[in-house]
Amino acid sequence: MAGKNRFSVSDRFEYLQGLVTEFQDTDSEDAARPFSANLANFAYNPSNIEALRLLQVNELFLDMLTEENENFVEFGIGGLCNFSKERESRDLILKSGGVPLVISCLSSNTDETVLSAITLMNLTTATSRAETTDSAVVQCMLRFSLTQNPRLRNLASVFLQDY
Repeated sequence: MAGKNRFSVSDRFEYLQGLVTEFQDTDSEDAARPFSANLANFAYNPSNIEALRLLQVNELFLDMLTEENENFVEFGIGGLCNFSKERESRDLILKSGGVPLVISCLSSNTDETVLSAITLMNLTTATSRAETTDSAVVQCMLRFSLTQNPRLRNLASVFLQDY
């Protein structure tokens, strides 16, 4: 009988470690792109979170937000979005100074990057609230709540209602 998870914990860790190593060792942006996309997707599965934390993938995702290549920024913010769903991972992002990097993604020209950045406002805690609800962020959300793009408009409206 096959189990729910195809990989043992050590196999999963080794596989993810290989992805991280390949991403870090490649010199070509084109070659690195699939590794970054895969890491972002693997962050969606709660079974991978512990291994990703051990591999410090949150730092890798944060570093991707400073890249000039918009694809890396999109995969980095998407990975953080997936990674931040549980408290310990969210706290790692906050401790690493992730809020300003996430806020900087609100000005991206790529809708998916902006949508993930708005979603990542779930980084709001008692400690980070002043930063995540800064007047510039609120003004940005007010602008998004008036846009023609229904996904941006709806997410921004939820943010404004919640915070």
